[in-house]
Amino acid sequence: MKILHVETGRHLYGGPQQVIYLVSALLDRGHDCTLVCPPDSGVDTEARTAGIPVRNLFCAGDLDLPFAYRLVQYLQASQPDVVHCHSRRGADVLGGLAASFADVPAVVSRRVDNTEMRLMAALRYRPFKKIIAISQAIAEVLQNHGVDADRIEVIRSAVDTARFAAPADCTAFRREFGIPGNALVLAAAGQLIPRKGHRYLLQAVADLAPGHPGIRLIIFGEGYLHTQLREQAAALGLGGIVQFAGFRDDLDEFMGCFDLFVHPALAEGLGVVTLKAAAAGVPVVGFSAGGLVEAVADGETGMLVPAERIDALTDAIATLAADPELRARMGAAGRARMQTEFSIATMVDKHVALYESIVDG
Repeated sequence: MKILHVETGRHLYGGPQQVIYLVSALLDRGHDCTLVCPPDSGVDTEARTAGIPVRNLFCAGDLDLPFAYRLVQYLQASQPDVVHCHSRRGADVLGGLAASFADVPAVVSRRVDNTEMRLMAALRYRPFKKIIAISQAIAEVLQNHGVDADRIEVIRSAVDTARFAAPADCTAFRREFGIPGNALVLAAAGQLIPRKGHRYLLQAVADLAPGHPGIRLIIFGEGYLHTQLREQAAALGLGGIVQFAGFRDDLDEFMGCFDLFVHPALAEGLGVVTLKAAAAGVPVVGFSAGGLVEAVADGETGMLVPAERIDALTDAIATLAADPELRARMGAAGRARMQTEFSIATMVDKHVALYESIVDG
């Protein structure tokens, strides 16, 4: 099959990384794939490194009609069997519009669980044969906003389990971050925005600190709450306990060096970063919100607690902090679950079946 993928995001966050996984595997299976993406973007660089054919088209967002025009021209010239639109930054609205004008069947991936008006949902998804939800939670959001259930296909995101098979260099990690050898290391990763819930985690660590003097927290990510969260940490007396490490494109290399991964998001499509933690053998603690209930097997690969309950979050972290054997069991269970239920091969198989159903249909 000839499949054209459209990803207009600027940064290599979880969604664009999934696109790289998918397209690389499709190419390995002999399919003809090209990725349309903005020039000099994170996904552009990663795709070229991975040997993925790229067509650069600049996109300024949902209102960039010249992007849609250029995409129509490219579709008419290349004549793919299917167009797969991935991001919401212009790719879904304008990508679907372009595919309609070029008379090419299209599908779109939905990776977020935030709500929208029924009219907007109807307009956004009208051009697409299928809407791919990366979790059952997202599928339910779509149905609640008027999208027919028979147009929705649940295909969960995947994690490159092979990448986490080798032991990480944790000595180098602790040296770089100044972590004492006997410290218990918690990590969180995500944009510094309200729905990621960092403020709850900081309060939980402050509550834990008196009874756990060796605890350390490293927060990875950037966002407009950066200054506010630093001020909160300082006000809670966490200056020597919490580090704000910013965005790190090498996070996967030392994911296995954490004792516990905490993801206190209030809303989450699935939580790919928690899949990576599990693949690295690290138990996950988080709020029971959105797709996290699918990413984390509560009581088996980690612990989920009610959203915004700082006391429950504190207790869950404390339970795992005090029990290294429990952490080891949950870490091993998480690694095994990623290999069987969230592998790239499983994800690609389901996409191929969906593409074939559309082309044959």
